[in-house]
Amino acid sequence: MNDTVTTAHAAPAPTEPLLDEVSIAVLSPGHPEVRPRWELTSPPDGPRMLSVRADGFPVEIRLSVPLGDAAGYWHPQGGWRRTLVADWEGLSRVCLVDGPAVGCLYEHSGATLLAFAAADPVPEATVRFGVSEENDTHVVHLTLPASDGPHRLLLVPRAPSVAAAMRPLRTWFAAAFPPMPVPDAARLPVYSTWYAFNQDVTAEAVEAQAGPAAELGCGVLILDDGWQLFGNGRGYAGCGDWQPDPAKFPDLAGHVARVRDRGLRYLLWTAPLLLGPEADCHDRWASSAPAPATVPGAFVLDPRLPEVRRHVVELCVSLVREYGVDGLKLDFLDEAAVYAGDGAGDVGLAMTGLLTEVRRALEAVRPGLLLELRQPYVGPGMAPFGNMLRSFDCPADATANRVRTLDTSLLAVGGAVHSDMLMWSRSAPVEAVARQLIGSLHAVPQLSVRLDEAPPEHLAAVRFWLGRWHRHRELLLDGLVEPGRPDELYPVVVAARGEECLVSVHGDRVVELDFAAYRRVLLVNGSDRDRVVVDVTGGSGLVAARVHGPDGRMMDDPLPLLPEGPRPLAVPRGGLVSLVLTEGPR
Repeated sequence: MNDTVTTAHAAPAPTEPLLDEVSIAVLSPGHPEVRPRWELTSPPDGPRMLSVRADGFPVEIRLSVPLGDAAGYWHPQGGWRRTLVADWEGLSRVCLVDGPAVGCLYEHSGATLLAFAAADPVPEATVRFGVSEENDTHVVHLTLPASDGPHRLLLVPRAPSVAAAMRPLRTWFAAAFPPMPVPDAARLPVYSTWYAFNQDVTAEAVEAQAGPAAELGCGVLILDDGWQLFGNGRGYAGCGDWQPDPAKFPDLAGHVARVRDRGLRYLLWTAPLLLGPEADCHDRWASSAPAPATVPGAFVLDPRLPEVRRHVVELCVSLVREYGVDGLKLDFLDEAAVYAGDGAGDVGLAMTGLLTEVRRALEAVRPGLLLELRQPYVGPGMAPFGNMLRSFDCPADATANRVRTLDTSLLAVGGAVHSDMLMWSRSAPVEAVARQLIGSLHAVPQLSVRLDEAPPEHLAAVRFWLGRWHRHRELLLDGLVEPGRPDELYPVVVAARGEECLVSVHGDRVVELDFAAYRRVLLVNGSDRDRVVVDVTGGSGLVAARVHGPDGRMMDDPLPLLPEGPRPLAVPRGGLVSLVLTEGPR
């Protein structure tokens, strides 16, 4: 990678027009004698395809676009940095398990100025990006490793929003990387033990949650960290043996069977690449795990070693077969990236081989297999290896859950997007409970509170919102979703399907209601106000309105006539109003 301070001082390369206002330059870093050739094609369906040939050499593809009215740059590793950054600080290193090479520059209207994705999301790559102060442009410099074939980049012409630009990319990736089958259980709410118990978990305590969880609408239970020997202290120094702690789970298989008898599928947490010095197997595997993990106490097994891959496959199969679970929560796969760039082999390619064998071996012993993956390893290249795509940890943060699940949904291929586990304190007002549920509304919710100790009003809110989620599941998970600008943190999210739409409002924003387009509208109030301001377009209409509070109780209904123009609707915070057009528009 070029180590200059800014991209303006990088090695020169001739620039040519590419698409819309985007310009391109290509070169082979470290090989000035190589002259890569590029071609842009326009398939009848899908994104444009840029092919760059460099005769087996690495390439650097430089894209630049005038700043215009640019507002932000979205990419999967962006986190909270989704506005514009300078090109001397914009940098991401990506591979299969550490986020794909994808980016989208957009303006204040929400329309895109540049949207791209590396067609092969597996190998290690580097993306340098940001505002070029010298040239008044936004640049992306994508460095790809040597390849026997062409280096390919997908490009989407100017689109009205980031979400609109990502849709053709998702379609292309779904065909290129056929996703793992998604059984219905992967699309059901989950009860997780993590925030409710952390590592202080026992069979009896989990079974006490199973019945209430099933009654509230959950279909899956995940036993998280703490079930295994040395699973304590909130560190990972004991990882590696993956044997049940007999004091906590004296009969793990019997426990799993009892939970499944309550109607719940069962997943078991494991972090198969972590190796801690307290594990009995540490000495055997220490030479295969030379690099420390980024999480405390553990080292990382190197997936490029054949013996490591065999070990991980055998471990996963033994957990599923011996304890009768329906699948695994595969955690910390992104730790493999600690080996990226060390010259000993591509981490992404090794993980592809490992996960291909894990899935094949597990499906042979467990039909309807469930595998949960977690940000950042939820990109299109991971579609064949997991069917539950979870948001990164954000305890009690409804905003982060909304943002992270929507970020994942922009590029999700096949698998069901899941929220991080929802938690709240026992003293929380019922509106706060509803806010957590509303923050995960556009994904599959996961709960992690002690349901057998929850106040009745909290359980009422959970029951109501999970009931609504079940009723509108196809709309929320399969509808056309428009969340708006990433830098605004998606304050108004619209999910539409046929004549029905659901709008979740998370700030003091005006919501456009177009009764010419939709006859049934559900407005969800995730804001801190006891009203939602709407702007009726497409003609006024008579509506049947029904208002619910955060715990589902019926409230006073608004006036049945909604004239054109703006007006407030009385909707309590944490509540909703359903509107059904009975006559109109006029």
